[in-house]
Amino acid sequence: MTVVNRLTVLFLLATTIVLASDPGKKTIVNEALVPYINTIKKEFAAIPVDRKAELDKIAGFIQTKVKAGQPVQLTYICTHNSRRSHFGQIWAATAATYYGIPNVKTFSGGTEVSAFNERAIAACKKAGFDIAKVSEGPNPMYAVTYASRLEPIKAFSKKYDDASNPQSNFLAIMTCSQADKACPIVKGAALRVATPYDDPKAFDGTPQETVKYDERCKQIATETFYVFSKVKVAI
Repeated sequence: MTVVNRLTVLFLLATTIVLASDPGKKTIVNEALVPYINTIKKEFAAIPVDRKAELDKIAGFIQTKVKAGQPVQLTYICTHNSRRSHFGQIWAATAATYYGIPNVKTFSGGTEVSAFNERAIAACKKAGFDIAKVSEGPNPMYAVTYASRLEPIKAFSKKYDDASNPQSNFLAIMTCSQADKACPIVKGAALRVATPYDDPKAFDGTPQETVKYDERCKQIATETFYVFSKVKVAI
């Protein structure tokens, strides 16, 4: 091998290492999401230690599956599958893509069916997601685009055991205390972790409505990105 060829190989190897060590350089998430993501990444240190202990359980589940080369199935569950569980599903898909974590599929469901709340949709749009309504009715379906070249998330309200969700070997992430109590057993779950969030619904119709929805969206985004930042992918 000539000196020039050796230098070329070394350059390519060095470039690969740099790109692998900086997931931001590999991201294909929507450009509109990047400023929001850059902001929440700076807030990992503010997450309480006891909260991180629960979030680390989620990261551990993901890490185990990734290491084994198995699909990672995450189902976010709240009461009505209208607000917090959708935030969880959407941000988890985004974080997995951003950090280059393979074979991650995210889902959401409730103990009851309602609709993807318009206030939650507005908070997601403000964060940078492209969301389009693709069906009408009391429980419309929305296409949530978070990354180029990837299929949008089909977001609508459903029960956690809906046929469109995994029936076995998934992690159940309980995003509200009410759903956690209402589902003492989540059939088919390989593991369940409770990370309850305050319900922004309590502020519907008040002057604080928009602020509280934005606050909850940001909290769930921050904690979800923290989770995925802990997962390592072999180079």
